[in-house]
Amino acid sequence: MVRVPFPGVDQKHLARSNVTRLCAVIEVQAPVCDDERDWNGVAVLGHGLARFETQAHHTHRPAIRDLLEAEWTGLLTDAWVWHVNIIHATGIEGARHARGTVVVIDVLRSFTVSAYALAGGARECRLVRTVDEARALAASTPGAVICAEEEGLPVEGIAISNSPTKIGELDLTGRVLIQRSSAGTQVAAEVKSDDIFAASLVVVTATVQACLLTKPETLTLIASADHPEDHACAHYMEEVIRGREPDLERLLRPLRETDRYQTVSRGEWPGFPPTDLDLALTADRFDFAMPVTKETGYLRLSRATRKT
Repeated sequence: MVRVPFPGVDQKHLARSNVTRLCAVIEVQAPVCDDERDWNGVAVLGHGLARFETQAHHTHRPAIRDLLEAEWTGLLTDAWVWHVNIIHATGIEGARHARGTVVVIDVLRSFTVSAYALAGGARECRLVRTVDEARALAASTPGAVICAEEEGLPVEGIAISNSPTKIGELDLTGRVLIQRSSAGTQVAAEVKSDDIFAASLVVVTATVQACLLTKPETLTLIASADHPEDHACAHYMEEVIRGREPDLERLLRPLRETDRYQTVSRGEWPGFPPTDLDLALTADRFDFAMPVTKETGYLRLSRATRKT
């Protein structure tokens, strides 16, 4: 399933897509987390590929919550959690108006790829806006690997698209992944806050935990594209914060009814194998969050580990 950054876009309309048209969608609800970006997380659920151990889908959320059970329970029962001001926003305009702790969500597939890269040993991911910037940064970064797509399609001359399947086949130990995508990296670059996380379903609960530990007055959840999977991830996060059990299958039902989903599931989207779907749409494969810091010329995305 290709992550296309524009509302109502299918394979036939990619060329006319324009992420800048995405407008903010705001829903004020209820405060959360100052950033402690010092977790000690490890990949706990399988990649689905050879070197990652898998677990049954119904076990992954308890497995991750057990890691910090006492502290997690305390977070969810603190009175301030129930008054968190949660803002749901969409796209570049949503990013420009985001406040508080900001989570930029790209499920299909930019920040799913980031998570698999970090779980697979990458030192960090560097996010850029353009393919030219990616190439220039790679040229000055020893051991860099470029991962890019434009309008949801592979880029000529770049072997790796934003595909978790393809990333999982690489040995990225100690290397830097340079990412360019049509939605996730563009939207993250527009956020003014210095308290930013990148997220997708595979790190959803760990991201919530990291946000709650920073205790901001406001938490802005940005769907990088107006697509069902990004909104599903945002609502999943809110359900966890409110102490409710998210129904992921219900949240993803609108996605499974789209032409995008069907096209990828049939293996008909260039550069993106059907295996990407399972790898991207399973919650909590990993127990780390992905904080974003601003560097000159790029955004640095890293794996947040918890101090023991």
